[in-house]
Amino acid sequence: MVNDQDLLHLQKRQLMALPFFYIPAFESGQRVVTLDEDTSKHVVSVLRMQKGEQLHLTNGEGYLLTAEVADDHRKKCVVNIVEERFVAHNTRKVTVAISLLKNASRLEWFLEKATEIGISEIVPLLCERTERQHFRYDRMQGILISAMLQSQQVWMPKLHEPQPLLQLVEQATQQQKFIAHCLEEERTSLATAVNVNMTSQIILIGPEGDFSKAEIDHALAHNFAPVILGETRLRTETAGVVAATLLSIR
Repeated sequence: MVNDQDLLHLQKRQLMALPFFYIPAFESGQRVVTLDEDTSKHVVSVLRMQKGEQLHLTNGEGYLLTAEVADDHRKKCVVNIVEERFVAHNTRKVTVAISLLKNASRLEWFLEKATEIGISEIVPLLCERTERQHFRYDRMQGILISAMLQSQQVWMPKLHEPQPLLQLVEQATQQQKFIAHCLEEERTSLATAVNVNMTSQIILIGPEGDFSKAEIDHALAHNFAPVILGETRLRTETAGVVAATLLSIR
């Protein structure tokens, strides 16, 4: 008899046995998919897949599709869907709202790791001390897609456009709301503050130089609880990964 753990490992091996690609749109019951040019090139020219060979597809919204190459065209590869599975998302939704960084590669690193961890949403923040305002959404979305595929997942975090911190604080509706800051004030460890029985959490991670006192006071006035992430002072992107990990532990 196969138990749940063995079944999970079996499904993982089956998933990893076939090449895994992203498609931006899929409707349940759809039987034919034409891959975009980049994916078609990878399937046909790089992997040299031919008619009849199988691969996996996901739309990043829970669908895991097994497909068979029907037309191995290098620019418009057509596949037939032979199996459709929907994997339910975890009931807890974790959102990390993190300041844009002067060094964009550090934010990109955070996006990759947060996707691997499996959080639900990422909100880039514009704070008083945020030094970089430019945000290349398409590039950042591409990083999420690559990280999702690399980590063999079928859910991709929702990436928002940058938002002013004060606006986000006033609109946040999560059941638990946290702000990680460095001021020497009373704060609780995030590791002990998380209530795993609540279905949604959000944490605010500030820029280099931390949040301003006014920003912290505004968050506290809107029921954000002040927390620390550990005993050392962390870079913004590291703090984001630590927070994502602590919030995702079940």
